[in-house]
Amino acid sequence: MTILHVPPESPFWVSAGADTILFLHIAGASLAMASGAVALLSRKGDRVHRVAGTVFFLSMLMATAIAAVVSPFLTDGQRPNSVAAVLALYLIVTGWATVKRKEGSIGRLEVGGFIVALSVVAAGFLFILQARNSPTGKIDGESAQLFYAFMFFGGIAAASDLKVILRGGIAGAPRIARHLWRMCMALFIAAGSFFLGQQQVMPAYMRGSSLLFVPELAVIGLMFFWLIRVRFTHWLKPAAMAS
Repeated sequence: MTILHVPPESPFWVSAGADTILFLHIAGASLAMASGAVALLSRKGDRVHRVAGTVFFLSMLMATAIAAVVSPFLTDGQRPNSVAAVLALYLIVTGWATVKRKEGSIGRLEVGGFIVALSVVAAGFLFILQARNSPTGKIDGESAQLFYAFMFFGGIAAASDLKVILRGGIAGAPRIARHLWRMCMALFIAAGSFFLGQQQVMPAYMRGSSLLFVPELAVIGLMFFWLIRVRFTHWLKPAAMAS
């Protein structure tokens, strides 16, 4: 299991700080997955959905911010995790801002988000080149295939940001869809990081089991279900949009 390296001779407050950071990350990620599941399964626009969504945003914000900052300092290479954390943080912030910002308007956040998304694409491309030139064909234990995913999702997000910027904002069903897929993809990354990336904490019989893919597939399946309802049906009423 990867840990934040603290030299034995470090003062007590340094060790205590490292333990606190680890606790906050685990607590935030656990709360994010639980509240994200509630938000995904509850009726959109209702109080339960709004409360669960707020808890998901705050807890995910804490967990991903810690991961993005701490990952480069772990005991083994964590460059893939660093990029994944930045991508998840970007998705959660822009997804939340989409429904909090006034319809048909943009600001510096959208421009900054576009730059972050392009940076994720660039990082994925760089890691692919490094993996191909590596004797093992991997970077920090991960093959080049993982970094294609960074380029793919980062590219989709960047194209979406550019479209919103050029239009000067977004409204109606496309606005809700943008919020939906970004929050779902952030939840997908969190679920994958835990169920697939931390199998050492699972019972022995579950390690390597196909059951560990079920949470991730459930998130993706529900995301497409709601995207279809939002974009191609009359589910999205004026009252729901106001909520």
